[in-house]
Amino acid sequence: MKDPGRLPPGLYFLWLFVVFSAYEEMTPIDLAPLPSAMILVLTLAPASLFPFTTMPVTDDTIAAISTAPGEAGIAVVRVSGPDAFVIADAIFEGSGDPPSRRKPGAILHGQLRSAEAERLDDIILLIFRAPRSYTCEDVIEIQGHGGHVSARRALQAALDAGARPAEPGEFTRRAFLNGRLDLLQAEAVADLIRARSDRAAAAAMEQMEGGLSLLFNAIYDSIVALAADLESTLDFSHEELPPSVIPDLRERLGGASAGLRSLLETWHEGHLLREGALVVIAGKPNVGKSTLMNTMLRSSRAIVSEIPGTTRDTIEEGMLLDGIPLRLVDTAGLRITDCPIEQEGIERAQSYIERADLLIYLIDGSMDLDDWDRDQVARLVADKCLILLNKSDLGRVVAPTDLTTAARAMPCSLAQGLPPSFEDGLRALLGGAAQVPPHAVISERHRQILLRTLEAVEETRVLISTDDEAKIVLAASTLRTALETLGKATGRVYHDELLDSVFSRFCVGK
Repeated sequence: MKDPGRLPPGLYFLWLFVVFSAYEEMTPIDLAPLPSAMILVLTLAPASLFPFTTMPVTDDTIAAISTAPGEAGIAVVRVSGPDAFVIADAIFEGSGDPPSRRKPGAILHGQLRSAEAERLDDIILLIFRAPRSYTCEDVIEIQGHGGHVSARRALQAALDAGARPAEPGEFTRRAFLNGRLDLLQAEAVADLIRARSDRAAAAAMEQMEGGLSLLFNAIYDSIVALAADLESTLDFSHEELPPSVIPDLRERLGGASAGLRSLLETWHEGHLLREGALVVIAGKPNVGKSTLMNTMLRSSRAIVSEIPGTTRDTIEEGMLLDGIPLRLVDTAGLRITDCPIEQEGIERAQSYIERADLLIYLIDGSMDLDDWDRDQVARLVADKCLILLNKSDLGRVVAPTDLTTAARAMPCSLAQGLPPSFEDGLRALLGGAAQVPPHAVISERHRQILLRTLEAVEETRVLISTDDEAKIVLAASTLRTALETLGKATGRVYHDELLDSVFSRFCVGK
């Protein structure tokens, strides 16, 4: 469904056209004379062409603690909705006019009072009037002393005065519904909060400022124009159309496909920034896996012993490589064993190896390769694996050229430290994501939308390549499906289930 406050603005223009036509003619309206292309353009026109604003679409007032739990200097309780100032008047006591009579941007100092007039805290109260607030609604922010009890008492005072507890992400959801943000920008808020590196934060900021929205909107608007031109051909027989029309449409559809593919190429980097790269350390027992983990972390996180099989479970820690979060996992040594505990650890290791974004496979380079090593090396996926031939200080027996794999391999002695080329090898396997400036990148949700849109656009190209007029009608319908699908990325088209899925990722209070 589309909420009335978020319908494409062109629909309002079409509605006005109908109303004024009815008033002028005083007869029932017949839209048949309107070309189908005009109706399509009016329905799907970009919002920038129509400077309409939307009124708040919610009628209740919500409240939540917006700061993290625990001891801190201050705690912030946010209240948003039509009764925000009524609540402020009920719980705030200070000199001068009550909050409801203060100007936007006012900063008030006073006491927070309960419904029983008990003094709860000494606070600062901030006033934001609609639409100049985060949610485009009337908003107050209560800044009190930090700590769990003080924050809880402040929230309870707001709830007792008429607010209800906010759901996760509900403040940002209201900002979206009221036109403050599109859905891509709203998602970037959560990405910024969860950012684990400066690089991830910079990418989230660019998306929050509309960088990714511009790219999606440019493709959307180009497909709108294509759909309008394709619809216009339905008003003519194939023989009446100039010979250049269909080839031109196919070429422009190819341009739209290229734009979609370009956005899809940013998914890998987006996955790394948001989820982190799963980097798994694997190999036979006693080849230096735990030593490698400790060396990369620069701390003694894993127990190191000369006894084979010391690590029987996975050990996971996080680190950064040029702003890319890495989920570093040390695994149990791979071998055939009768020990059920060790078998469980090996099964877990194999599971991590299968899911790894990047695999670091260690081999004792001071000993001859056996059939086990040869079999494991043959199974490695070359474009996501780096092989370390450890213990070169004990004498090099195995060289990179001895391995029957295209995966990059390098001799090393972890007892003496990692070779300088090690991090370069990791960067290469990460696809160069760490080598380019931070920029807005797509998420898995965006990827699925783009793939479905691309499929519809390509199907349209095929359908219009024939002289069959029935297929031209089908092509027009397919392209409208592409628009509906792509519109879900920015929120031009949405339903409650989509919003629930997006905003359930947020914390309460944002």
